[in-house]
Amino acid sequence: MTALKNDRFLRALLKQPVDVTPVWMMRQAGRYLPEYRASRAHAGDFMSLCMNPEFACEVTMQPLDRYPQLDAAILFSDILTIPDAMGQGLYFETGEGPRFKKVVSTLADIEALPIPDPHKDLGYVMDAVSTIRRELNGRVPLIGFSGSPWTLATYMVEGGSSKDFRKTKAMLYDNPQAMHLLLDKLAQSVTSYLNGQIMAGAQAVQIFDTWGGNLSAAAYQEFSLAYMRKIVSGLIREHEGRKVPVIMFTKGGGLWLESIADAGADALGLDWTCDIGEARRRVGSKVALQGNMDPTVLYAKPEAIRTEVGRILASYGKGSGHVFNLGHGITPEVDPEHAGAFLRAVHELSAQYHE
Repeated sequence: MTALKNDRFLRALLKQPVDVTPVWMMRQAGRYLPEYRASRAHAGDFMSLCMNPEFACEVTMQPLDRYPQLDAAILFSDILTIPDAMGQGLYFETGEGPRFKKVVSTLADIEALPIPDPHKDLGYVMDAVSTIRRELNGRVPLIGFSGSPWTLATYMVEGGSSKDFRKTKAMLYDNPQAMHLLLDKLAQSVTSYLNGQIMAGAQAVQIFDTWGGNLSAAAYQEFSLAYMRKIVSGLIREHEGRKVPVIMFTKGGGLWLESIADAGADALGLDWTCDIGEARRRVGSKVALQGNMDPTVLYAKPEAIRTEVGRILASYGKGSGHVFNLGHGITPEVDPEHAGAFLRAVHELSAQYHE
């Protein structure tokens, strides 16, 4: 494989020295970019974009071509590819988000679920990873990803997104045996899926626990973190002669940073409700930190964006171990020029912290 021309993202995840704080954005390939909207229109719909490796590569590369400051690319895909490969029948309703043709509601439903083969059942994702890696040609590292077992389970039980997770939480408390079986199957699936991405060329991976923060403290430990820990223990951690860092991100997980830092990942993703300096004091040098500007700051003027970037950098302080990111995904209404101002500010203002 081609040598990396810019590896500061991987170095920061391993707390190695860097010249400036590396930066990327969750959902950096997405609807805020006019070129993405044109590609999606050409593909026909969102799933056609995801399931065609050439289209997935095209939209993965678009933000890198627009923003030379980006220090990583992230695979363009969706977190719900695994439930779809389990036979749930993923589709998207305009304006309503993801839906499943089948829902999981009983122990028998869960027992019938297969564990997908990443190469046979999700081969289009593996093909996208290898296509993107080839197109990157060593420009920046490629991040692979998956949803966490708990997050995937919520969609499978609810049949789509939910505001209160009433069906999922009812199953958790009424029938914990069924929930544990579902989460265990999902943990096995996520482990093989991420390992498939690593073998196809992903140089770091992130586990997105989007809905873990909606659990109680005790339920989070038992039904979310325990399964992410199991995944991390089963991942390929070295490939192509270098370490493959793992990032664990629980939105709303600020109360449990110490537990997450002990779960075996190399880096801990923070949402914007945490102070990154306080998070650094709490977890010490155990893990790198990724984050954590409020995505809605990008609606403000470039001067205000720059000020907030400076505040977060100052809060983290000197030294490596920080990957700058938003505290969640960039939103569709953001002006692309504001995203550019954000990325430039990170590199321009962070050099002083790496002398």
